[in-house]
Formats: sequence, structure tokens, C-alpha cells
Amino acid sequence: MRAAQLKAVLPRELLASVVVFLVALPLCMGIAIASGMPPAKGLITGIIGGLVVGWLAGSPLQVSGPAAGLAVLVFELVRQHGMLMLGPILLLAGFLQLVAGRLRLGCWFRVTAPAVVYGMLAGIGVLIVLSQIHVMLDGAPKPSGLDNLAGFPAALVEAIPTLGGGLGWQAGVLGLSTMLVMYLWDKLRPQSLRFVPGALLGVGLATVTSLVLALQVKRVEVPENLADAIDWLRPSDLLNLADPQLLIAAFAVAFIASAETLLSAAAVDRMHSGQRSDFDKELSAQGVGNMLCGLVGALPMTGVIVRSSANVQAGATTRLSAMFHGVWLLGFVLLLSSVLQSIPVASLAGVLVYTGIKLVDLKAFKALGRYGRMPMFTYAATALAIIFTDLLTGVLVGFGLTLVKLAFKASRLKVSLIDLPQDGEMELRLIGAATFLKVPALTQVLSTVPAGTTVHVPLNNLSYIDHSCLELLEEWGRANAAKGSKLVIEARGLKRRLEGRIRMTTGIGSAPSIG
Repeated sequence: MRAAQLKAVLPRELLASVVVFLVALPLCMGIAIASGMPPAKGLITGIIGGLVVGWLAGSPLQVSGPAAGLAVLVFELVRQHGMLMLGPILLLAGFLQLVAGRLRLGCWFRVTAPAVVYGMLAGIGVLIVLSQIHVMLDGAPKPSGLDNLAGFPAALVEAIPTLGGGLGWQAGVLGLSTMLVMYLWDKLRPQSLRFVPGALLGVGLATVTSLVLALQVKRVEVPENLADAIDWLRPSDLLNLADPQLLIAAFAVAFIASAETLLSAAAVDRMHSGQRSDFDKELSAQGVGNMLCGLVGALPMTGVIVRSSANVQAGATTRLSAMFHGVWLLGFVLLLSSVLQSIPVASLAGVLVYTGIKLVDLKAFKALGRYGRMPMFTYAATALAIIFTDLLTGVLVGFGLTLVKLAFKASRLKVSLIDLPQDGEMELRLIGAATFLKVPALTQVLSTVPAGTTVHVPLNNLSYIDHSCLELLEEWGRANAAKGSKLVIEARGLKRRLEGRIRMTTGIGSAPSIG
């Protein structure tokens, strides 16, 4: 960028970066807590997302950092394998993303049915809510969503002094007040103050209130020295990648992070008229970022829509804003860590509960109804499978239902035998997709053709015909030739290679379409 251009855009980019920083600060820490990790780990991911991925990004206005969409998966991985094993998993996941970007596979990570994506986000949102309501009471989340739900009444009783003797109600009030401030700010904030994030406002007010009233609540633990929060990857840890469970986890992180990033990048492109996203370059940049996060033991990152939309709305036009937001995060952690240590954990949990509720997008669910009941069922099944099992299983259920739907559509074939005006001639009309699943039905219809009949088979109404059905037609023509019957496959409308195959493999002719 030339000096004159830099001077022209720098003030606007600096202002936008401050807005993004204010949005990112509470989210980085809150997502880390929801992931079962120290808040500093989320801040490190945010710093890498700004300084490194912001510089390399193929989507210049997209902001990268820890994402709520991966919090549930990370929490499960940390619970099962320990915090140190997250490093090797992220290193491999990032490498997979980097290779995929270099191979120009970015577009394939976006080939995901919207019903699966929305269902995944809804399931994640419910799990975040169920886990963070315990944190809002200064408690610890349970291993699963159902355990969190079942354990909530006991946690609530424990938090009430007259019943359980605890002081968790103070934390609960702070969490609820944070959510209330965010809700009211979203609804009532003046246009002139639209750049002020509700999350920061809610956390700030909760922090001041807790300090003024000297409330006995848990507060954020951030090391005085950021280097103390870094857990360097040990070469011996890489040997653990021989464990099939860790390999599956790495592939899951790579796929979900890539899909979320590129879907977010596509959404950001719709918000502005500037430079379009290079999905392959963005995927490679995310891979580099996640590899670095693996090396220092931080959280995984994705492109995140909330921070990205704030970036666009604040007037950013270049990648400088995303990069500067990483600088502000780094400076804040290095110089003002004592301020972070005053923040109540329950207030950050309130931010995550509010975010989780918004992830359950009922408008998206209703919109899927325009495409039939199956997308709505896929949405619900994906979300419920995530809630009752785990994230990977739920996503696989969603993909499975999508494939079932595709297979059902691909197997739909209307078969009818029509008498033509010419004596001794009939038309076998096929509409839809002729696959091996329809061979029995096709055989049954052909068995009703009278001997000595010329059967015309136009293929122009078919979206697809596989070799099983084609060979069945060819075999019927050969078998009934001795009875005076004749089969004429009319291949007009199909590719020439199919017509060539018909001519080369059989003696059956090709004729102009009739009717």
C-alpha cells in the first residue's frame, strides 16, 4: 500500500480496529472459559488471529479468533485428553487446512447443506447455554449437556443462601444483568453509539458494580506475564497423534473450523462492496493460524461473524483493522492485565449465554420450511444429536440425512408405457433419474409390452441414467428381437458420449424423439 493511500485510510482503520477490539476482548475470554481453558488462552488466539491471520487473510475484512462454534468440541477434547493434547490436535488440524488451501479445495468446505450448518449452530448454542448457566452461578460445567441440565436445580439451590448457604446468587445477578444490558443495548442503542458493543458495556457495568459492592464472586485469572500462559508444544506430544481418536479430533476441528470460516467469509462479502474473498488463501491463512495456536497451546480459531460484521459496520476497508485489533489485544494484556483480573467470570458467562441463545436461530428454521419438511427435520435432528451425544456425531447425522435426501431424490423415476398413434408402436416414458434402484419397476413395465411392438425410449426427460438401467434396456431389446419386438433408444438431449456408447455397445439404433 502506498504512503498516500495508507495516510488516507489509516484513521478509519484505527477507529474500526478499536471497535473490533472492544467486541473481541470479552468474547475471547468468555469462549476460553466455555472451552474449559484459561481466559489467557483465548486472548492469545485473538492476538494470533489479528497479527498473523489478519495479515495473511484471503478475506481482508474478516476477523479471526476463538469461536463459540468450537467451544463445545474443545471442551470435550480437553475433558477427554487433557489441555496439553490440544496442541498436537491443532497443529495437525492447521496443517490439513493449509494443505487444503494450497490444493484449492476451499470451495468444497462450503458444500454444506444450510440445514446442517444451522442445526449445528443451534445445538452448539444450547450446549453453551446449558454449560454457562452453571458458570453464571460460580459453579463448574458438567461433562455433557444432559448432565448440565439435570444438575442445574441442585446448582441453583446451592447458590441461594437460605437454601444451600452459597453466594452463587451474587454471580447469577451479575450474569443476568450483563445479559439484560446486552439485550437492551441491541434494542435501544442510539445510531450515534452503534459502534459501542453491548458485550463490553454489560461486562464493564457488572465489573464496576461487583467492585463497588465488594461482591464475593470468582474473577478472571490472567497471568501478569503473558509468556506464563504459553504452553509450548513438546516434540514428544506429537507421538500421541498415533491415537486414532486424536486423528479423528484433528480432522473434525479442521473441517468444522474451515466450514465456519468460509461460510462467515461469504457472509462478510455480502456486507460490503470492496475486495471479494479468496477462499483458498483464507483457508491457508487459517491453517497457519491454527498451527501457531497449536505450537503455543492456545484455542483453535476460525473466521468469526460477530467481530467481522462489527469490523465492516465500523467502516473498515482493508486488512489493517483486523491486524490492529490484535495489537490492541496484545497491548491490553501486557499493560493492563490487572483490569482483566477484576472482571467477574459470571459476567463473561452471561455474554456466552446470550450468544448461545442467539445461535438458536428460529427464523432460519422457519425459512428452511420453504424447501420442504426434510430440511427442517435435518436441522432439528442435527441439533438434538449434538445435544444428546456430541458435536461430531451430530454433524455426521446431519450429513447422513442430507445424503439420504439426495439418494431419495436421485431414485425418483416415473415410468409409463404409452400407446402411440402408429400401429404396433409404444413409448416407454421415463421422467426423473433412472438408477439401479428402479430396475425392478422398469423390468415389470417392460414385461407388459406385447410381442412384435416397437418401443421408443426417449431419454430427454431423464436427469440421469446409470449403467444398470441402460443395460436392462439393451438386454430387453436383444432378448425380444426374435419375437419381432424392437427397442429404439432416443438419446437426444443426453451427452454425445452416451449416444456413442449406445451405438458402440448394442445394435439398437438411435432415432429422432417422438411425442
